[in-house]
Amino acid sequence: MLLGLPNVVEGRSYGMPSFLLNGRFLARFRDDDTVLVLQLATIAEREVLMQLEPQAFFFTEHYRNYPAVLIRLAEVPRSLLADVVAASWGHVGALPPARRRPKPAPARKRPRRASRRPR
Repeated sequence: MLLGLPNVVEGRSYGMPSFLLNGRFLARFRDDDTVLVLQLATIAEREVLMQLEPQAFFFTEHYRNYPAVLIRLAEVPRSLLADVVAASWGHVGALPPARRRPKPAPARKRPRRASRRPR
């Protein structure tokens, strides 16, 4: 479903395999691919989803202050999942593309000092 959306590619976010849109985090799987972490526009949107389908939508302490929702894929109606993913795609897609972070330069080797032996 995610890779079928325009400009969504597989990538990494914070070292984890993720789905990226224009270089920005959109979603990733967790818990043996039974839960989808999905970027939202606001935390309030997450609250609405949790009221709508509390068995499907939730969050953990890690995501408390972050606009994302965790989705139990076995519990969410497919049509609702498609709508929520489409809304997330629209939000993330409207953001400016992520700036590429420069890769750290390789460590420079220090020149060897001549050893001084006491005479």
